[in-house]
Amino acid sequence: MACLIKVLMATCRVVRVAGEARHGETLSRTGGRAVYATWHQRMPYFAHYFGPRRLTIMISRSRDGEYAARIAACLGFRNVRGSSTRGGTGALIGVMRKIRKGATGGMLADGPRGPARVAKMGAVAMARNAGAPLIPVTWGADRCWVLNTWDRYLIPKPFARVVVLFGDPIRVPRDAKGGALEPYRRLLEDRLNAGTRWCDAQFGEERPWRRVKGPGIPDTGPLSPGESENRSHRKGGGEMTGVGNGGDL
Repeated sequence: MACLIKVLMATCRVVRVAGEARHGETLSRTGGRAVYATWHQRMPYFAHYFGPRRLTIMISRSRDGEYAARIAACLGFRNVRGSSTRGGTGALIGVMRKIRKGATGGMLADGPRGPARVAKMGAVAMARNAGAPLIPVTWGADRCWVLNTWDRYLIPKPFARVVVLFGDPIRVPRDAKGGALEPYRRLLEDRLNAGTRWCDAQFGEERPWRRVKGPGIPDTGPLSPGESENRSHRKGGGEMTGVGNGGDL
């Protein structure tokens, strides 16, 4: 089943990658080190898109996690198994060590059991301890299968058109602890939700997994809580520069 999904994903066509230029700048500054976070619902195409980059991703030991791990392994990810309740500490340390050595990490921000689209602290802790930027990544497609799971898991249908969005990086201070991490968790959640709504809205017509429409990438706030940012890289109307692979849909 996992390799069948790999074949299906290969038929899809990316028509737009938003935030690509800024993402490239971030990686040049860090020597490739980063932690990517997406929603559990968006795992299939996230795995396909990043598979060739050999991300190291933490996936839970749950039954759902086993399915996700098979897909990820088939698509080229390096899996470290663990969760907040089952071997999570050791798994998190394992991923962080790899990132410090120059690897790129990945995390399903609301996995393994949700609530859906509510970020947990794992990705924030991973980015802080690894000293790497936390980058929200999400996608949308013009047609998908919607599975009957806790988060309405999405699998793009064959030959679907896909948009991918790299959100602004979040820099978590190494000395942030306890309650000081909450603003960064909330910022990740807000940016992923705003980005996901934007991706889903790009194809216009309402679908069961879509809730919000609107032009332009949302202004998702500063790089980190309380930090100002020069937004000159954005055009009027909220559209981000550095968009490639197809331009307008």
